[in-house]
Amino acid sequence: MKTKILYILFALVLASFIGISSQEDRWKAPEKAKELKNPVKASAKAQSAKRGAKLFKTRCMICHGTKGKGDGIGGKALNPKPQNLTLKMVQSQTDGEIFWKITNGRNDMIKWGPILSDEQRWDLVNYVRTLK
Repeated sequence: MKTKILYILFALVLASFIGISSQEDRWKAPEKAKELKNPVKASAKAQSAKRGAKLFKTRCMICHGTKGKGDGIGGKALNPKPQNLTLKMVQSQTDGEIFWKITNGRNDMIKWGPILSDEQRWDLVNYVRTLK
């Protein structure tokens, strides 16, 4: 019993030492992505986010879940799991970083660049900003 507890404590210490956390950004966009500016004017972002919500429902919800928490049925078997888009760690990224990730995909996440237009991907960025 003591050995089991020691192993668990060791694993927890090791995990914290190497930075494993549900709040950790497992996927970093390149520095140049931070420079991408959202072309949607502030006055048009609400409409853009509405269009993004429709796209999210048909393209992203299966893995990211209905509220963007990464708990969609399609993501259950994926490793790594789909990101919880409501986390501060995601919301603190620049629009350009989120756009880059949507565009390029990774692992099981689809590379949306060849499939969705720039406008549609910016609509998704603006929708992601509404998730809290």
